Amino acid sequence: MLEASNLSKRYPSPAGELVVLRDVSLTLKPGDSASVMGPSGSGKSTLLYILGGLEPPTSGTVTLDATDPYTLSPASLAAFRNRDIGFVLQDHCLLPQCTVLENVLVPTLVGERDDKAAERARALLSQVGLSDRVDHKPAELSGGEKQRAAIARALIRQPRLLLCDEPTGNLDAETATVVADLLVKLHAQQPAILLVVTHSEALGSRFERRWTMSRGALSQ
Repeated sequence: MLEASNLSKRYPSPAGELVVLRDVSLTLKPGDSASVMGPSGSGKSTLLYILGGLEPPTSGTVTLDATDPYTLSPASLAAFRNRDIGFVLQDHCLLPQCTVLENVLVPTLVGERDDKAAERARALLSQVGLSDRVDHKPAELSGGEKQRAAIARALIRQPRLLLCDEPTGNLDAETATVVADLLVKLHAQQPAILLVVTHSEALGSRFERRWTMSRGALSQ
């Protein structure tokens, strides 16, 4: 279960304290899917980074299955993120020198040996429609194909939490629909928690639970 309680994030600035998140709380169970919608600058991405163990809150707590990532050592936190959290960002962030298959396998190169990683990667690439692209480099892929490869990479460690930050933001409407369909389909096949932040009504409306964020405050 993902639980966030009274999360706030503030930054000092020359003009005074900048409040990015204001007392945000949410709970999601395994298998839940949800979206957080709102305009750019509303605090959506900051919330996602806090939930994903990338940015500590100024106050409040976040736990994933009773583990508070911000109580872990840096090495343990990195291992926790790699093992338990998958990220899909607006920019696919694929390594240009690596093949699609190699990119999907990147998260498995650290931590415990995973003898079934290559088999699982090929299965995921088949699920996202890229079985004929495993040996291609990112430069040889379309924008939608790159994002599908990024989704496969995010799922390779079978994370408990999948976080997506504007996953269709760089795609045209038709390709965005394909990627949204894929996220919904893949989530239905596994028990992870899925949380998507977006300003797209078309994407945000696809999920079971929906929140809106405005000026750092979360509401339903």
